[in-house]
Amino acid sequence: MTLLYAFVGAGTVGCGLYMILSRNLVRMLLGFSLLATGANLLLFLAGRVRSQQPPIIVDGEQRLGEAADPLIQALILTAIVIGFALTVVMATLVLRAWRQSGSIRAEDANAAEAMGAPPKPGNEA
Repeated sequence: MTLLYAFVGAGTVGCGLYMILSRNLVRMLLGFSLLATGANLLLFLAGRVRSQQPPIIVDGEQRLGEAADPLIQALILTAIVIGFALTVVMATLVLRAWRQSGSIRAEDANAAEAMGAPPKPGNEA
């Protein structure tokens, strides 16, 4: 089962990297999301998938027995929140580039940036 998770994680990271190398801004955005998901899955694999026990020390014992690593779970939760925020910021940038240039191609966004800032509302004349 761990090997299956590893293949799925590696496939997800590979698909994410392939999509990031695209010239389409929406594909790049989805590629970053896939890359973050794949990284989270690989982090999850590092925290012992086999364990079914929660990371709680039983009364009367001094150390944690066979359990999932809580540090990995905290890292994944933090990475999910950061990844979601990054996706929202990137979606905003893609929307801004689409409104500025009317295209979702990366080359057109670069050309729109070279044209300068858009006029402010009310100062168009």
